[in-house]
Amino acid sequence: MDLIRGYHNLRPQHRGCVLSIGNYDGVHRGHRALLQQLRLRADEFGLPAAVQIFEPTPREVFTPDQAPGRVQTLRDKLAALAQQSVERVLCVRFCAEFAARPAESFVRDLLVAQLGIKAIVVGEDFCFGAGRGGNIQLLRELGSAQGFVVDAVADVSDQGQRVSSTAIRTALAVPDLARAAQLLGRPVQISGRVGRGRQLGRTLDMPTANIALRRKPALRLGVYAVRARVGADGPWQPAVANLGRRPSVTDDAQLLLETHLLGQCVDLYGRCLQVRIEHFLRPEQKFDSLDALKQQMQADRAQAENFLNSDKGS
Repeated sequence: MDLIRGYHNLRPQHRGCVLSIGNYDGVHRGHRALLQQLRLRADEFGLPAAVQIFEPTPREVFTPDQAPGRVQTLRDKLAALAQQSVERVLCVRFCAEFAARPAESFVRDLLVAQLGIKAIVVGEDFCFGAGRGGNIQLLRELGSAQGFVVDAVADVSDQGQRVSSTAIRTALAVPDLARAAQLLGRPVQISGRVGRGRQLGRTLDMPTANIALRRKPALRLGVYAVRARVGADGPWQPAVANLGRRPSVTDDAQLLLETHLLGQCVDLYGRCLQVRIEHFLRPEQKFDSLDALKQQMQADRAQAENFLNSDKGS
């Protein structure tokens, strides 16, 4: 899959595609209905299937204090899009200047002139341009005038609920991992490259592989029984993980996913780790001493082992 960071990095060979636009947070079952239609149109026109996403998201730009947490990291989003046969992702840096572009200009100058779209596939509630002034009706009028097809794909429902990133965030905040996985169509997962931390876990007899998270996750902060694997096809290993800011050991606001493998301890620095979230153990909390923290970590490990070895965790 070809990743293009911004319209300024488009090249002549990128012109001509069938496009979908959205945040695609989670690449959930509703998104996959859009992507299936995108693939059909791309095959019909003999052109690449392309998706335009935004980084950061519009709400993270305009209302950062109220912006929702991410269902998945950018790394996981790109991997999920690739799995859905998306051939090209245009990752646009969202800013006030971009948001101020009128709807007609957005379509004429960017989608048609630069991308050369022959079809666009979006959800029924899609809005675009300054002040979200463009809608499906306007998009169809522009498509008729400028030579591209518009497909508006209906929502997907599950148990009477619209499958959406918002619904998944609500489940993750509880966390109701089973419901989130049902809406996603796959287990809840966080992936990233392992960075070198303070190595405090080694002094507490629980070394961890740490993944720094740039964006606030929708998943509730706390300790989880998880399974982890190195790379895309390594074996899944039982583990325990803490998602949070380590209030007992630092005042740093950096969000980390710290994962302790329950099997053989290996150096994972610099490698990509996939962590599948299986079961919530407890919320993140602050301890009065490192001894108290160590005692609780050992209890967390035992609880994670019990769950992962039980019928529920198998």
